[in-house]
Parts: sequence; structure tokens; C-alpha cells
Amino acid sequence: MPKTEADLQAAVDGGLFEESHHLDLKKAPSSKGDNKELARDLSSFAVDGGALVIGVQENKESRTFELAPQPLNGLPEKVEQVARTIPDPPLTVITEEISSAADDGTGYLIVHIPASPVAPHMVDNRYFGRGDKTKYQMGDAEVVSLHTRRRNIEADTLTLLRKEMEEDPLRDVGAQSHLFLVAQPTAGRRDMCLPITGAQDWNLRLHTLIKRVQESKELQAALANQGFSPDLGDAHQGHRRARGVARSSAGLKSDRTYAPEGRWGDEDVIEVQLFEDGGLRLFMTRLSDGIRERHAEEGDAEQVLFDAAAVILTRHMLELIRLVSDDVGYHGNWAVAVGANRLRGRRRYSGQSHFPSNHRYSADTYEESTGATLAELREAPGTVTRRLLGPLLRSLDSAELFAKALADEG
Repeated sequence: MPKTEADLQAAVDGGLFEESHHLDLKKAPSSKGDNKELARDLSSFAVDGGALVIGVQENKESRTFELAPQPLNGLPEKVEQVARTIPDPPLTVITEEISSAADDGTGYLIVHIPASPVAPHMVDNRYFGRGDKTKYQMGDAEVVSLHTRRRNIEADTLTLLRKEMEEDPLRDVGAQSHLFLVAQPTAGRRDMCLPITGAQDWNLRLHTLIKRVQESKELQAALANQGFSPDLGDAHQGHRRARGVARSSAGLKSDRTYAPEGRWGDEDVIEVQLFEDGGLRLFMTRLSDGIRERHAEEGDAEQVLFDAAAVILTRHMLELIRLVSDDVGYHGNWAVAVGANRLRGRRRYSGQSHFPSNHRYSADTYEESTGATLAELREAPGTVTRRLLGPLLRSLDSAELFAKALADEG
């Protein structure tokens, strides 16, 4: 893509600009009707991915393109707002500004629309796709086909999740609920993460990525500086694993067998795995703990759920996925799933409140999956977290308590 106005002019002069399945050229939207039209364009590109260049327009008489710099003040924000508020479900796009040489506040905006894992997107109760050069309204058969493709990807991800849950190293230990997260690149090479997992210093590199997650100021702000134990930093032991590497807390050996050390908190285990094909896994065994109410008899501890742990660790893992993507140069989509077990009859931990929740979970397990673009991992991780954890939190009557972590500022 062009980076300067000179690059754009060279593309125009060389006849390199041509509207296609993956490219459209437009003026900036200036009315409510223009906003709807922009939303239709964005939605149509979201099926296979593409880009809009705002500030290059067609000369109808000569059937050529010419530069038409647009006011840039507020334009990126306007495009992003249209993407997030008009299509259903909302879209996340990435914008790049190119200033005009006139230095008068005008210029050009490149709008990148990644292929959306939740496509197709609806505008005014209609779905739009992209043909060879223009958008079109999709027919029912094409919409059904896209939904089927998405469900198949989600089903594959849930199969991976269930495999992790079945292979729980502590499945017969204690009474605590366990949290699982699996993430898989949908278009990655089989050796995508070999530059990390195959390096001599793989343990340091994985440790550094985890440390960057923990030190992220944006993430700390989104989580209101909440923490939880165990967290990713407690995964301090490095292990070589089949087709990958891992870091875990004490208690898990390199073959993933549980080896308690006879200390308090032995049952509290956390593990992060990274595979050569880009797959990431989280395993954490303290999604619940035994809490004794005031004046309760000895031994009357109740297992209560730490819903905050699910939110915190999911946000942390989404950030780790983003960092791994950047590290290995993968710009495609991800399939992500979250699961938990030993849930039936348990309610959320309400701290020192004298009014604990009466909403007890009515199933033994929880599973949810979604797709995520790299743009979403960068710009809308709260939205992805809401798709993954929303049903669980609503069932526990605590979704509103995590409104900031499940949303995205801007």
C-alpha cells in the first residue's frame, strides 16, 4: 500500500489503481446517507478482506483516477465509528493517514478491512458481499454458506478445547473449577512459531512475551489494575513439549503429570503452551476456591467461582496472542475458545459482601468459541472477551461488573 502522497500519485500516473474485489476508491463521507453507504462497503469487504482508499476519485469522463485530498481532522475516528455502530455485528478496521504535501490538514486515508471471522455483516437487515469491482446484496444461499463455514471453524476449535479439558492433568485432584483457553491461527503455516519454539533461547523469549503482557499499561487500565493468583507470571518453569514449548507453575512436570510438593497452594496450577503451528493453550486450576463464610463451622468451606480470574486471564491471553502474531509476522485470523469445568451449583465470589449471589451455575461445564482478527486483538480485545465470556458472566449475574474489560475505549 502507498505510504506517501507521491506514492499515490505514482500509482495514479502508472494506471495501477483499479477498483477490484479487494480495493475501492472513494471520497470522504459527508452525510448520514454516505455513512450508510460506507458501512455497506466495509461490510462487503469483511467477507474476504480488502481496503478502501479515501481521497482518490474516478474522473468519469476520462475513466481515470485522480487525487482528491480530503480533510483528515476526525476522519479516521468517523470511519471507525461507522464500522463499530452501523454493521451488525460491528466491524473493526485499521486506518492509516497520508498527509497532503500542501500541509493544509488534508490528505488521504487508507482503511484496511480484515476478513472477518464473524462475516457476513448486516446493514439495514441486508447482507453485502463484494464482486469483481462492486458490492452486491447477498442471496440466502450465500449467507447460509458463510454461516456454515463459520460454524465449522468454531466446531473445530471446540473440539480442540474439549481435548484440552479431557487431558486435564488435575482432573482427579481436589474440587476447584478449572479454566481452559485454546487459540489457533486459521491460516498459519505448520511451522509458524518455529522462530520462537525452535530457538535456543525459547524460554527467555516466551518469558519476555509474557512479561510484556503483564506490563501493558492499556491492559492494566482496562482491568482497573485488578490481578489474580496464579497469573501468567507464575508460570516460571520452562518445558519442552510435543511439537512446542510451555511455561508452568510448580506442580507440573515436563510430561504434564501433576507432582505436588506438599506445600500450601499445590493445587493452584497455571500453564501456558505455545506450539510450532502457532497454537496457544492456557490451563489454570483456581477458577474456584473454598471460602468459609463468617461464623461457619470448620470444614464448611464453599467452592465459589472467581469470575474475575476468567476475565483477567482471557484478556491477558488475547494480548499474548497479539504479541505472538507480531513476533512471527502472522497477520491472519485466530479461532479462540474458552472453557471451564466443575461449575454446577457454584456461585460467584462476592468478596466480603454480606449479600452473596444466589445465582448458582446450572451446568457442569462452560464452552464458547469465536473468531478474532488481528485488528480486533489490537483495537477491540474487550469485544472479543465479551463474545467468549458474556454467556458465563450473564449467567452469574456479573457481566455489568466487568463492563470496562468487556468494552473498548474509543
